[in-house]
Amino acid sequence: MAARIPRVPVREQDPKVRAHNFEEVCYGYDLAEATTEASRCLHCKNPRCVAACPVGVDIPEFIAHLAAGDIKGAAGVIARDSSLPAVCGRVCPQESQCEGSCILGVKSEPVAIGKLERFVADNSPVSESVQEIPEGAAKVAVIGSGPAGLACASDLAKKGYDVTIFEALHKAGGVLEYGIPEFRLPKDTVLKREIDEVKALGVKIETDVVVGRTVTIDSLMDEEGFKAVFVGTGAGLPRFMGIPGENLNGVFSANEFLTRNNLMKAFREDYLTPIHAGRKCCVIGGGNVAMDAARTALRLGADTTIVYRRTEVELPARKEEVHHAKEEGIEFRMLTNPVEIIGDEKGWVKAIRCIRMELGEPDASGRRSPVPVPGSEFEVPAETVIMALGTSPNPLILNTTDGLQSTRRGGIEADETGKTSREGVFAGGDAVTGAATVILAMGAGRKAAAAIDEYLKSR
Repeated sequence: MAARIPRVPVREQDPKVRAHNFEEVCYGYDLAEATTEASRCLHCKNPRCVAACPVGVDIPEFIAHLAAGDIKGAAGVIARDSSLPAVCGRVCPQESQCEGSCILGVKSEPVAIGKLERFVADNSPVSESVQEIPEGAAKVAVIGSGPAGLACASDLAKKGYDVTIFEALHKAGGVLEYGIPEFRLPKDTVLKREIDEVKALGVKIETDVVVGRTVTIDSLMDEEGFKAVFVGTGAGLPRFMGIPGENLNGVFSANEFLTRNNLMKAFREDYLTPIHAGRKCCVIGGGNVAMDAARTALRLGADTTIVYRRTEVELPARKEEVHHAKEEGIEFRMLTNPVEIIGDEKGWVKAIRCIRMELGEPDASGRRSPVPVPGSEFEVPAETVIMALGTSPNPLILNTTDGLQSTRRGGIEADETGKTSREGVFAGGDAVTGAATVILAMGAGRKAAAAIDEYLKSR
């Protein structure tokens, strides 16, 4: 019966309209749509969707509550394992995780698990009181208020620990606040509410604290009484290509471009932090960050092109984000790689010189390696160039903390539970692995919280 019900489509802003505003693209389900979609779930005896969820949400159970109209019950099920359901419902790559493992997807379309999670989170009651932390509870410091830090802090607070998050920027949220555009994740409504829910668990958040400069891990543990520390500082160090012209005016890392627009509200005329998008913008890269940067530049008035050295088949970005970008009018130049950024006499970008590529043998990742086609150079006009080539962990914590070991990629060395080479210090998320997804970072934060609990109890 359930398999014969078609997947309920989700309503979205018209592409021609949304390409000129920063309002959320997807409207989400209403109650009737959500309960209809929830009724499609087969409630498998061995649900593959749960095994595919990095934080282990009991998906069939929350969907069963929702199908019966019990939104509060559904929210309670999700809350056992996820502290950021409204965020995850919007930005997680469900197609390669929970929905990608849904048995309905074999012959039909999978259950829209992400959209259902978003509906439950958006329509569940808000906590009206703050959980009391037991007197004399052990103090745990969490460095970074991104998804790994928030997930770790939430689980520790639920276990009764006195948790303080230290955030370097002036607003909490980490990459959720500065990296994901408003049209995918509204900040003052959705994200703020999620962070307020974490605070309601008794978690304290101190902003404008740069650990490694304002304080150190040593001072937190030796002078301020923290018995354990979790490092979830993400991977905010941008990568560049090392080609001529990258120092020209008009060249940005995607990190800077998105941070200026998200955290500093450069897209709003009433904020004094504008950013130069130019009339023509080229974004180099093919991941989700590249899509976010390109769609942001488009909304700022730039005729935007994504330049990627492989084919569309190899694009690492979510299919939904690629689809939305195309709908909005962004051009894709595939099998193309920049070799030089060309400037004018005043030091501003005027074009990029590219070379055409063809695919050769698979590389270490399993994708076919792009190979330059000799003599195929050409120029693409551009006034801005945004490099969306991935990021690495910032070395500040490693450089200011005795006893921590680093990985070959510059991350903090930690085992699968988050335990590092320094006693009492744990780490997880992008600070360990390099840039990954929100939900994987949350999973790492949860594992570290369990390990910290075990460590403190053993002492």
